[in-house]
Amino acid sequence: MEEILGEKNNTLEPDRELKELVTSQEQKNFLDTSLGKVVNTAVDLGLRWVLPDFVESQVIDVKNSLIRGGLKEGIDKAIDSAIELGKSITGIFTGKFENVSQAQNAIKNGGIIDGISNALDSALSFTSKQGWIPKEVTSIIKQGKNVILDNVSNNIETEFVSQLNSIEKLGKYENNWRKYYQLQNFEGMEREYQKIKDKLKEVLPIEQTLKQAREIENLHLLIKNNGKEFNLTQEQLALAGILT
Repeated sequence: MEEILGEKNNTLEPDRELKELVTSQEQKNFLDTSLGKVVNTAVDLGLRWVLPDFVESQVIDVKNSLIRGGLKEGIDKAIDSAIELGKSITGIFTGKFENVSQAQNAIKNGGIIDGISNALDSALSFTSKQGWIPKEVTSIIKQGKNVILDNVSNNIETEFVSQLNSIEKLGKYENNWRKYYQLQNFEGMEREYQKIKDKLKEVLPIEQTLKQAREIENLHLLIKNNGKEFNLTQEQLALAGILT
């Protein structure tokens, strides 16, 4: 056990605990991916609503034409702009979100719906001029654009509600892990540990969230590498916190 701790300690940089656990770029990448999927799904569903007489393959053709016309790039730009503008408007000058609610307010205040509206207008205009989408279909989509945008707005709101629920569940799993730790029940700890790892993949990277999870991870692995024995020294227990 001492050898294991020694190896970890030797590879630990002196200022490791002072370094960031989360960067603004990591948060941006997460939001780009998650919001991109949410918006894409919402546009798909919105097109089906405004084109009720179209069969599935026809709706797919329309969506593919819009993508060729720059819709995806426009959506990506709208998300990026909303993140950066929202940070400025809501006074997040550190570059990072401290919690999910901050991110939610920033995205909302950053004008993401207006940005997606402009992206859709641009793609429709281009594809219509190229003859990829018939003018009458372009007209129908423009008339139903608010339906698509409402669906986008609702889906984004739902995604952030899901984020908050995931954070709440993460906290529950961490509390369960600590209870099992007090009982020295490694089987229960392992079960909750796996839940924590899975849930972390779903939530926006937040400094405090990762710090708490990392402390549990360090202590969990120390006990596991100690043959699942709980007789750790005070230095070993302290190391679990230092390694974050």
